[in-house]
Amino acid sequence: MGIDTVFIITLVIVVLALSFDFINGFHDTANAIATSVSTKALTPRVAIAMAAFMNFLGAMTFTGVAQTITRDIVDPFKLQNGSLVIMAALIAAIAWNLITWYYGIPSSSSHALIGSIAGAAIAAAGISSLNFSGFLKIIQALIFSPLIAFAIGFTIYTFFKFAFKNLNLAKTNKRFRHIQIATAALQAYTHGTNDAQKAMGIITMALIANNYQTTTDIQFWVQFACAAAMGIGTSVGGWKIIKTVGGKIMKIRPVNGVAADLSSAFIIFGATFIHLPVSTTHVISSSILGVGSSHRVKGVKWDTAKTMLVTWVITLPISATLAALSYYVLSLFM
Repeated sequence: MGIDTVFIITLVIVVLALSFDFINGFHDTANAIATSVSTKALTPRVAIAMAAFMNFLGAMTFTGVAQTITRDIVDPFKLQNGSLVIMAALIAAIAWNLITWYYGIPSSSSHALIGSIAGAAIAAAGISSLNFSGFLKIIQALIFSPLIAFAIGFTIYTFFKFAFKNLNLAKTNKRFRHIQIATAALQAYTHGTNDAQKAMGIITMALIANNYQTTTDIQFWVQFACAAAMGIGTSVGGWKIIKTVGGKIMKIRPVNGVAADLSSAFIIFGATFIHLPVSTTHVISSSILGVGSSHRVKGVKWDTAKTMLVTWVITLPISATLAALSYYVLSLFM
């Protein structure tokens, strides 16, 4: 390919990656503010504006997860037909995100992107193209983080029940509604520290594959562009997913919301600190399930939880398959 062609393909990948980040903003960030909206701690308009700013701030703070995405799924320096692989992965991940958003199913953008990168790479060069140690480390983080979030949500709410058992319920909920503004902001910030970095990582993969850089360092313009795309996407909002997470899992009161927000923020920021991508959707939903189980097991709408679980399980293989198909189609024209 000529220099102009490589530049155009790289530009298309950057646009696709920023589009993915934009969609991630209104798809996944809905989870971060769903509890505060459902308890009326914040109006939807204020919650979305706050989340957009905090997401942008979080995305500008760290780059460790981005470097993990860049190098741990496949080796970008040895990636066969790198541009096609990355383009196919983004097309598949965006398609799956839009499908699940349309039906209001809180699936994982992280699963979609990681599964898509793996599927496209396997289609291009076989299963040996995967960096197995790094890929398995990422999969373990995606699997175990919701389980830990459930346990921490259950534990924090159990502590709350014990600590505040003698207080007036109405007054307690009013106080927790104010606290929930802070915990919702914290959760939106932690979401930005982890989720926005995934698009940064895939843009960096493309820059390496097309010889525009020789290290896995994240360039400032990449970080800023991805942070802005996620912030703008957040400002659009994701009402269908807010409705599912905020009301269809359990009836959330402010004290429940604070417990769930603290649990998920702890897990997401912990993962960011050790440079591992996790799913905000999985972590927040699992935290709410943990809180709900501690509050009253029968009060949890387990049918909704089962639907989400099925979506979580099928996202990786479906996105990988979509990416492989996208790769084969693109290879016919490029």
